[in-house]
Amino acid sequence: MTHPRLTLPAPAKLNLMLHILGRRADGYHELQTLFQFLDYGDELDFALRQDGEIRLHTEIEGVPHDSNLIVKAARKLQDLSGTALGADIWLRKVLPMGGGIGGGSSDAATTLLGLNHLWNTGIDVDRLAALGLGLGADVPVFVRGHAAFAEGVGEILTPVEPEEPWYLVLIPQVSVSTAEIFSDPLLTRDSLPIKVRPVPKGNSRNDCEAVVSRRYPEVLNALNSLKKFTEARLTGTGSCVFGAFPSKAEADKVSHLLAETLTGFVAKGSNISMLHRTLQNLSQETSAIHS
Repeated sequence: MTHPRLTLPAPAKLNLMLHILGRRADGYHELQTLFQFLDYGDELDFALRQDGEIRLHTEIEGVPHDSNLIVKAARKLQDLSGTALGADIWLRKVLPMGGGIGGGSSDAATTLLGLNHLWNTGIDVDRLAALGLGLGADVPVFVRGHAAFAEGVGEILTPVEPEEPWYLVLIPQVSVSTAEIFSDPLLTRDSLPIKVRPVPKGNSRNDCEAVVSRRYPEVLNALNSLKKFTEARLTGTGSCVFGAFPSKAEADKVSHLLAETLTGFVAKGSNISMLHRTLQNLSQETSAIHS
């Protein structure tokens, strides 16, 4: 017997700013950042299993099956819910590893929300976000699905409503190690905390940008290329750089001009994750069937 598949997106995110306030005793960094989603990302398929097995059928080079955040997320949800059910999972990967746009964290969050729906475990978003934090500091914002001002290590979230422009995201062909950037002695670690909400204009810098640019000439080249057309910024601690445009046509135009030397994509900024919009539509369809 074949089970119907549940297909869900795992959207990218941007850090519209990232300030590092200091390093904690446990080695993690206190930061402030502004998360916004993109209507672009990976896609996952889930199918129910009755034997409790979790099987990811898509191999990711360099990532053993049991080390993949998707598999870890599924097993954490099994443990929390006590379900005897399992899942077959397939991943269509478009977000680059080490890009700073949330690929692995987003996949993990989609797994938590998707299997919570498929297994009908009824676990609320607060508990799912707490579960996700054990997988990575960025997972909770994907679980909650709303643009947010983040503090702590990125887990203290305040919903915000920034503008939703079109973005051109460039993908230098390098994978940046977060641990490497956060351990760099030249990293800025003493930014003053922002106390005003919303985040004031002019606070859009990324404190990691100087270190990443120095270590990775490909990232510096992408920043300099995009700066000819708009303000260009690094996202997170990854390799991807982005710029905002008032229309898709303008973002597409610059994308075409840079296409000979730089890979990238154009996507709409969104304050509500497309994963959550998809799940809401599923819930409405289910309600309509049962009403």
